[in-house]
Amino acid sequence: MKRILLALCLLAICIPAQAVSRYNAPALTCQRIQTILQNDGAAILRYPSPRDSQLTLYDLYVKSREFCQSGEQVISASVPSKDNRRCQVRQCEQSMDIQSNR
Repeated sequence: MKRILLALCLLAICIPAQAVSRYNAPALTCQRIQTILQNDGAAILRYPSPRDSQLTLYDLYVKSREFCQSGEQVISASVPSKDNRRCQVRQCEQSMDIQSNR
């Protein structure tokens, strides 16, 4: 039993974590952003703040609900891309029924 537990622990350590890629949205076309999300499922997109270009905003954007955590829903959002100031994407947001229970 101890050997099995030890083997499982070693296996968990050896398996690499799935990293989420990061991209600079204004350097990509909207179509490229859509392709990245379709292929990777999720990505962190960075872009300058519309109010202060010295600030960089970023968030996790997803292909679909399956990439959200429990209690989250998918909402529409937009990011600035090379060819579209409002490239449509999706992101996860905590569900309203969970927010109201706080």
